[in-house]
Amino acid sequence: MIYLDHHATTPADPEVVAAMIPWMTTDFGNPHSHTHSAGRRAAQACDEALELLAARTGGRADSLVVTSGATESNNLAILGVMLHPRQRRRHIITASTEHPSVLEPITQLEDQGFRVTVLPVRQQGEPGCGIVDPEVLRAAIDDQTALVSIMWANNEIGTLQPIRELAEIAHTVGALFHTDATQALGRIPIDITAAEIDLLSGSAHKFYGPKGVGFLHVGIGTRRVRLRPLLQGGGQQRGLRGGTLNSAGLIGMAEAIRLCTDELPRQSQRIASLRDDLWRRLQIAFPGIELNGPDLRPEWRLAENLNVSPLDVEGETLMAAAPELAISSGAACSSVDPKPSHVLTAIGLSESRARRSLRFGLGRGTTSREIETAVTMLAAARRHLMRTTRPSSHAP
Repeated sequence: MIYLDHHATTPADPEVVAAMIPWMTTDFGNPHSHTHSAGRRAAQACDEALELLAARTGGRADSLVVTSGATESNNLAILGVMLHPRQRRRHIITASTEHPSVLEPITQLEDQGFRVTVLPVRQQGEPGCGIVDPEVLRAAIDDQTALVSIMWANNEIGTLQPIRELAEIAHTVGALFHTDATQALGRIPIDITAAEIDLLSGSAHKFYGPKGVGFLHVGIGTRRVRLRPLLQGGGQQRGLRGGTLNSAGLIGMAEAIRLCTDELPRQSQRIASLRDDLWRRLQIAFPGIELNGPDLRPEWRLAENLNVSPLDVEGETLMAAAPELAISSGAACSSVDPKPSHVLTAIGLSESRARRSLRFGLGRGTTSREIETAVTMLAAARRHLMRTTRPSSHAP
């Protein structure tokens, strides 16, 4: 199989796996058990992992909450802020292209009487398609806004948001700013403090770490962030997230972010070149194919991302005809939903074009030979579909 679905998940790096194994076998102590050396060793290793994770993201170790992944982190950020007993503001702002783990808790809040504003984004054909225009946010925000939640990099069309500018606008009225950085971490430089982000979500399996572990960075020291916990338990992690710390997962996540940030400049340039080559080859193999999302500029789009719509075949049908190629037609978590991508319709695409979409997510293991072969496989699949669906000449 040729795997070009790295937005859905990435393979755990062998060095990550090697770093985790001792903490599941020989050094398996509970990091909250301080009465014996096994627990203290695990606690020290977890502290060191938190320091490494913070150093590579521009945050603070004492502001990190380890979670099960970005879905939990997003829920904790949004529901935690809005449902805190001392929260008096009742307005939350997000964007139409957010991940369901942001949109669904916000819908839940709306059902409970909170005021919700869902911002539009720049449309297909406009410069920076998918971007939230800062002036649109400025017009929507007011002194009752408690939280603004805008993802850093989109999981379907790769759009990069002007995060620092959006955060500054939120802070002008005393609102907090949250970003779902799940697709950005390990792919672009992240500095939580420089961007003045109050809450940042991440998930290890998107940057070559293990599944089932992520984090929420809470506060940078200049603004107080109060959260109502989602999970109650033994008071771990300063009472913000009960339950035994996933020490092996945390250590693997820290090793994964170290490897990604060490290789970031070189890998970004290499992957962008491969992505551009993929787009050129697709344009030759599929005349009239359409690019979905922003232009392929580094300031507007992730280097790893390409989203396209062939003219004459649905994405799901084409993928089924090329079973040895792993790509997608939208977010992995929405693959069972028969509706077209809400991200593509939010940027102004028709339902027909959205259903014809293919999403490619390149990774650091992707090769030029795989790009060439992937396009050959898709072109062959299309020819097969055209032959089998062409009306018979003997039909009455």
